[in-house]
Amino acid sequence: MDNLDWKDKLGAAFGIDPNETTENEPEVPQPATNERAATGRLDVMLDKRNRNGKKVTLIVGFDGSDEAIKALAKELKLQCGVGGSARGGEILIQGDMRQRVCELLCERGYKARII
Repeated sequence: MDNLDWKDKLGAAFGIDPNETTENEPEVPQPATNERAATGRLDVMLDKRNRNGKKVTLIVGFDGSDEAIKALAKELKLQCGVGGSARGGEILIQGDMRQRVCELLCERGYKARII
């Protein structure tokens, strides 16, 4: 009978050392403070065209990098508890979340207005 625990057996099966730690964890990109200052004004609007009558909150006017816009979209979706996407310099949040999104953007140092 082997005196190996499940970690040792798993490590032996895949040829890895279970006691080895990896220090190369992927970093989550955060928007830099200088990008926030360069963004200008963000417009938050309600859109329901070509969506079968369903409402979405659309944020336009973002000038940052793709990583920064995706990180901001992820943060907004998490705080609102809804889905959405980010592409082409626009962030789409499902539902009518204009007021909440505008408040969250202002808390993070963006100039946002509802139109």
